[in-house]
Amino acid sequence: MYSENVPRHCFTRKDLILPFFFIKSMYRSERQFRAIDFRERNNASEDSELRFVTCQSLWNQIKSETEQIQEDLNKQLFDNLLSFLRRSHSEFQEKTTEWTCQMKSREIPTAALVLGVNVTDHDLTFRSFSEVLQNNITPYIALLEAKDCPDIKNLMQKLMGQLMNCYIDVDSLEDEDSVQVSQNRIRCSMTSLINWYENVTKKTDSETPSKKRTSSCRHWQSPPVVVIFKDMESFTTKVLQDFIVISSQHIHELPLVLIFGIATSPMIIHSLLPHSVSSLLCIELFQSLSCKEHLSTIVDKLLLTTQFPFKLGEKVLQVLINIFLYHDFSVQNFIKGFQLCMVEHFYSQPLSVLCCQLVDTKKRVNSLSHDQCENIRKLPSFRRYVESQVSEKQIALLTADNFLKEIIQKLLEDLHVYHENYVSVLRCLHVFTSSLPKYPLGKQIRELHCACLENRVWETEEYESSLQLARMLNKSDLVTMLQQCVEIFVSSSGKEFDKTVEKLKEFLTQFQKLEVAEAIQERDVSVSSQKELQKKTDLYHLQKTLLELKESRRSKKLTKFEMLRFEVVDYIDSLVRTYLVPADHKTLHEIVYFNTASVLRGHLNAAPRIALHTALNNPYCYLKNQALKSDGGSISNKAPDICIVYKLHLECGRLINLVDWLEAFSTVVMAVEGPNADAASSDQVDDIIHARFIRAVSELELLGFIKPSKQKTDHVARLTWGAC
Repeated sequence: MYSENVPRHCFTRKDLILPFFFIKSMYRSERQFRAIDFRERNNASEDSELRFVTCQSLWNQIKSETEQIQEDLNKQLFDNLLSFLRRSHSEFQEKTTEWTCQMKSREIPTAALVLGVNVTDHDLTFRSFSEVLQNNITPYIALLEAKDCPDIKNLMQKLMGQLMNCYIDVDSLEDEDSVQVSQNRIRCSMTSLINWYENVTKKTDSETPSKKRTSSCRHWQSPPVVVIFKDMESFTTKVLQDFIVISSQHIHELPLVLIFGIATSPMIIHSLLPHSVSSLLCIELFQSLSCKEHLSTIVDKLLLTTQFPFKLGEKVLQVLINIFLYHDFSVQNFIKGFQLCMVEHFYSQPLSVLCCQLVDTKKRVNSLSHDQCENIRKLPSFRRYVESQVSEKQIALLTADNFLKEIIQKLLEDLHVYHENYVSVLRCLHVFTSSLPKYPLGKQIRELHCACLENRVWETEEYESSLQLARMLNKSDLVTMLQQCVEIFVSSSGKEFDKTVEKLKEFLTQFQKLEVAEAIQERDVSVSSQKELQKKTDLYHLQKTLLELKESRRSKKLTKFEMLRFEVVDYIDSLVRTYLVPADHKTLHEIVYFNTASVLRGHLNAAPRIALHTALNNPYCYLKNQALKSDGGSISNKAPDICIVYKLHLECGRLINLVDWLEAFSTVVMAVEGPNADAASSDQVDDIIHARFIRAVSELELLGFIKPSKQKTDHVARLTWGAC
């Protein structure tokens, strides 16, 4: 009904929560988002297409990097699960005595996979694991969710549907004459499943030798049937009990393996299942990597690297980390937030065309237009740079575009060098601070990174506390930290750390010499102490010795080790003050850093009530249809029905009379037909208007603005007050 009122570009509004009657008209797939949309939304600004291509290319690199990270992090877990499945299946196939014992006791091999509370990441983990299973163990995999399995009948139907579709898809590629079996004609029972499995395995055995060799490369001769319960806590106890009891009775005919996806604790198995049922499971526990460790790896690979030119400012990074820590623990949502920041940066910052690899910057700087040069001159960081120069250079920077481009190229190279040095020194500082008591600068490197981005870290109390604690480190810890720092600087891409490596190696050499000297001194002390014991000690010499000890305590001198330890800490402090300058102190940091945290909060921290009120009270704000423009208090008859009903309900009190509400709605809607409306069709119009009113009121009730009232049958109660 409202499709003619919804323009195609309404998707450009990026508010998160909208009434459902807008959603269908607003939906556009990602494939429809092209450079032309990017250019239109930037008012046809220069290089918009190049910015779009740069953003897309950079995101593809980041996406492939994150996928590789997740694959590497899950490799150990997946290998352990595959080993478990191979053991279970081999016992079934070889018909060993151990498996016979398990058959007699009717135990089902079960993997309890503890994935953590980051439920939104579980789907990706299970999809990846299913692909690994299909490539290595079995093509017969079923992924079950509690919402699709309210009872045992639906569970069996879903299970058999997924398994048979899997089989039909594979078989239809190999044998065009195969008969596809309709799921509706099959009785969903364990007997039907066993018959299907026997037919499948027999057909596999009767294949031609070439096909059989191809399939045996990936799968066993009788591959197991893997059933994955993605959200075990959400399944009802009765459904799980019935399925486990039924399956255990047929375990000698069907090599079934269960995998329970657990978000909380393995004890949930015993909470949901009584002992008589849980005893039918042969459970092995598997633990995935902590989501915090996963996030630390993502931050380390995406942000603390010079591989990707795009960076996040301190406040923006803190918003994403806070959402992760205090809302969902979802690494996938963190990556999506990072993607949103990148798109917003390239969309809103015209100079982001220079946010590219260093090898491409020279060509792009030389192609800058005069307007783009003026945009650079307006940057706050560049203004500070100009003010610090002599007057002749200031004039050249503000008037000569060619000279400006040379300086821009040099400044971008300096910014790249700054990032190389920053990352190396940050890792070195983290080596020293991550093991200190109470972690003054944080335990994770992301916390230290945020502290360094926020302000001069060496001016904070936490940094001073860290230095004091570092000056009390023992020799073994200090030597280990220095060795780690040497490895960091040697592997660094920065070219300024040759002298730093030499200095740190010199410290290590001094520590080794100190150990040799201490060993010799201890030997001499032991010899002298033996000679002193042989002498007779009188009262005079005893008093003299005690007085000397007392004086030495008063004027205590630092030992060689303490002096060397102070030198090491002071040297690390000098590196921090030189290289860990906050990014917003560097010239042209606006080109590569996204710092608009308020925009990110507006996207991610949704305010549903405000968005609903804005959409219903002023639909033009989202639909951008000129016919929907209206004055402050007026109600347009061209607005969607729910908007008219909503604005009328704002004028009512606690109870709303439905008859009066309908009359007011009819008055507003009929205003478009004017006084010369056809009287013969008035009854039909009234029926249509009545139906539209009922639907609009029902939608308003669904959104939670009204509810039926028990006081009066022809009234509804208003539930919300105010505009927000």
